[in-house]
Amino acid sequence: MARIPYLDPEQAPAAVREAFAALPVHLNVFKLVAHAETGFRPFLRYGGAILGRQALPARLRELAILRVARLAEAEYEWVQHVAIARAAGVREEQIAALERGDLAARCFDADERLLLEFTDDVVRDGRPPRERFAALAARLSHRELVELVLAIGFYLALARLMTTFEIDLDPPAGDRVVASIR
Repeated sequence: MARIPYLDPEQAPAAVREAFAALPVHLNVFKLVAHAETGFRPFLRYGGAILGRQALPARLRELAILRVARLAEAEYEWVQHVAIARAAGVREEQIAALERGDLAARCFDADERLLLEFTDDVVRDGRPPRERFAALAARLSHRELVELVLAIGFYLALARLMTTFEIDLDPPAGDRVVASIR
């Protein structure tokens, strides 16, 4: 059970109710974040931009998000993003390797492994080593590189909300959220 009650969309201020009305599903994470009513709509827009409007390929974004979920021990994030990752082209053996924490698995090519190690650096240390940064910067555009770090940071913050408030798991519905953005 979550540490605080979820906001009932019907009892929320008008702007929050309107934002909920536009959502394809009322996930617990939305009902939790809605307590921060002035940040709720910007949160939805920012998340929508990450999930639906980045130049960074969705498959790479989802590999990074799944890695963040595992590093942060955010089961809720993991459950929601496995379906999104599959839809983005992440293969089952890659999902299984990430679940095990096996970044050296043969299912990852050199670029994917580099991205995952970079994600570890950002989450664990706050700064990738110069060599790894340069190697990834040689493969991604400046825009994609910045978008990757924004996605890592957003999903790490979200993971901390999920773990701090012990959000109850919802059935996977994240792929419906992504589909509604496009």
